Parts: sequence; C-alpha cells; structure tokens
Amino acid sequence: MKTKQELQAIIDQIASADSPVGMDAVYVHALILDRLTDMSRRLEQLEREVQQIRDASRKS
Repeated sequence: MKTKQELQAIIDQIASADSPVGMDAVYVHALILDRLTDMSRRLEQLEREVQQIRDASRKS
C-alpha cells in the first residue's frame, strides 16, 4: 500500500478546499484510484498475454 506522500499528486487533483470531505477521506479515495489504476494495468497485461496464446495456438 502506498503512503499518503506517494499519493499526493492524486490527492491534489481530487482535494477541494470547499469540500466537507476531510483529508483522510481524500487519502482513501486516492488509494482506491491508485489500486484501480494498478488493477487496470494488470488486466491489460493479462489480456495481451491471452491474445498472444490465442495467436500462437492458431498458428499451430
């Protein structure tokens, strides 16, 4: 899990001085967004690998 400091760029993007949401909630949201981004990257990699396997089996 990343630290709050590592997620500061995301926090800065979603934080609002006018928002009633506290910084802890913003941190949690940043963690969620970071994790979803990571999961998306991993899924894309798996999809590429599956496609490579399919392509290889078609050539056989």
